[in-house]
Amino acid sequence: LHLLSRRQRQMCIRDRCKMNIYTANQYIKDTFGEKLYKLSLNAGTTCPNRDGTAGIGGCIFCSSLGSGDFSPKADMDIDQQIEQAKQLVASKFKGKHYIAYFQSFTNTYGDIDRLRDIYRNAAMRSDIAVISIATRPDCLGNQVIDMLRDIQRIKPVWVELGLQTIHEETAKLINRGYPLSVYDEAVKKLRDLGVHVIVHMILGLPGETQRDMIETAEYIGKSGAQGIKLQLLHVLKGTNLAELYQNGECSVLSLEDYTECVVSCLKVLPPDMVIHRLTGDGPKKLLIAPLWSADKKKVMNTINAAVRQL
Repeated sequence: LHLLSRRQRQMCIRDRCKMNIYTANQYIKDTFGEKLYKLSLNAGTTCPNRDGTAGIGGCIFCSSLGSGDFSPKADMDIDQQIEQAKQLVASKFKGKHYIAYFQSFTNTYGDIDRLRDIYRNAAMRSDIAVISIATRPDCLGNQVIDMLRDIQRIKPVWVELGLQTIHEETAKLINRGYPLSVYDEAVKKLRDLGVHVIVHMILGLPGETQRDMIETAEYIGKSGAQGIKLQLLHVLKGTNLAELYQNGECSVLSLEDYTECVVSCLKVLPPDMVIHRLTGDGPKKLLIAPLWSADKKKVMNTINAAVRQL
């Protein structure tokens, strides 16, 4: 497939609209020539930040399902999961090709042969165009890199890294479990491998100022990652963050403040960085705060209106 050069993408962005952002939808169309729909899947993994390897209890914002609240159960084989996921989106997507998105927990942590089989089986399907794997920067050892190389030979691979913040004090507070240097090493490994690197960043982490968030966005933009996901901090039932929030030890952003933070971060990102997300969903049955985030349409309309003024 023909890939646009950096200069071509920048020109495309500027000619397309006033927004100086390169959206995931446009990147997918430029790269694959069609729209793709993301299917949320479950590889049945856990996390080293839960089993004692890197920590206990997980990150303070992470639900019991490891951020995979919308994923199917792991006891289904991957073909069954894909078919079920396709049925769920059939009413709103009429295309033929999909992104196999492995979101729950740390998807490069576990039995490497089992994971290779899961990702290979998904990649071999004619209806799957991309394998997208969410993981931690500290779970990319040599065996994992070899596995990703094997899958990359079949289909393009995206790897999503949960960085959240560059500030070590915040990283300790949220129980992230690894230093920033591990992230830098992970990005280099993945870029050398040729995969598309997407970085998760959370806006509104306890104690962080807008300047702190902008610094994280700037760092991600210069780190070698090709894509970013901006995520609102959700307070979910059953998390350590919920306890802090209910005890009055942290607060959440208003819609206006979140929108301002998003716009400020977008301004410092490179024009060819792919913006994969401007916010995210918290499952309504678990959501404690901010309650305004449950109105996804209003949130996106507010953010998009602000972005169009860039």
